[in-house]
Amino acid sequence: MPELPDVTVYLEALNKRLPGARLEQVALINPFLLRTATPPLGAVYGKRVEQLRRIGKRIAIGFSSDLWLVIHLMIAGRLHWFDAGRKLPGRAALARFVFDRGTLTLTEAGSKRRASLHVVAGLSALERMDPGGLEIFAADSATFRERLQKENHTLKRALTDPRLFSGIGNAYSDEILHRAKLSPLALTRKLTPAEIVRLEQATRTVLREWTTLLRTQAGDAFPEGVTAFHPQMAVHGRYGKPCPVCGTTVQRIRYAENETNYCPHCQTGGRVLADRALSRLLKDDWPRTIEELERLRAPDPP
Repeated sequence: MPELPDVTVYLEALNKRLPGARLEQVALINPFLLRTATPPLGAVYGKRVEQLRRIGKRIAIGFSSDLWLVIHLMIAGRLHWFDAGRKLPGRAALARFVFDRGTLTLTEAGSKRRASLHVVAGLSALERMDPGGLEIFAADSATFRERLQKENHTLKRALTDPRLFSGIGNAYSDEILHRAKLSPLALTRKLTPAEIVRLEQATRTVLREWTTLLRTQAGDAFPEGVTAFHPQMAVHGRYGKPCPVCGTTVQRIRYAENETNYCPHCQTGGRVLADRALSRLLKDDWPRTIEELERLRAPDPP
């Protein structure tokens, strides 16, 4: 899922192309993408783009007459830009937003359709779409601490809850927790003051570093190849590979369609966290430490 760094770079690219552009039409290839009926989609035709905003992980395009198109890319949605006169590729898109300067397309990988498009009128309606998560770079340390401990959740859940923190998802939460040297299953209300400081610093640093890296990679071009998996990441998507800090094999916890990646040495004091499905199957045979896990993996002696 595109998160704060990805959405920020998308918005910067759109801000170079869309302000002042007139929307001529929207070709809605998949009608299920549109989640609102009033105002109608046609209400934005002929309107010019006046501003763009990030609403959590959503991209909001503001037009004259105080109308907004709000795009949520969810897990597999991606944006692509084609200058006017450039031939559009044959690959299927959920929607094409045709402007007088070029065409913005929205694609979604896989068979599940989760991306969404809303048409809203007025700033108050737009603000109601904000789940209320804390904007990290607009908050001080006291506010960060208060929001973190507002409810007693695991750190993984707290960081990825859009009602608590804005723009952080599965990928960057893994990287933040690795940088902070904290277990994804640590409870927010049991953290020490020093651990909270480490977490805050790691959150700001990781999001800032990745925004800078993605911005540099895109350059003046429209960002393509947006993904949650990067070779430069420390633990996310690196299950079974060595931690770049200590060399310990990265482990994971799988749940539903997501997984949490972590380093047992750097984050959990050498403990291997229980994978819900596998630990239930193995019960008492589930390895509790790195050493037990390595012994299980070692080949039988000849």
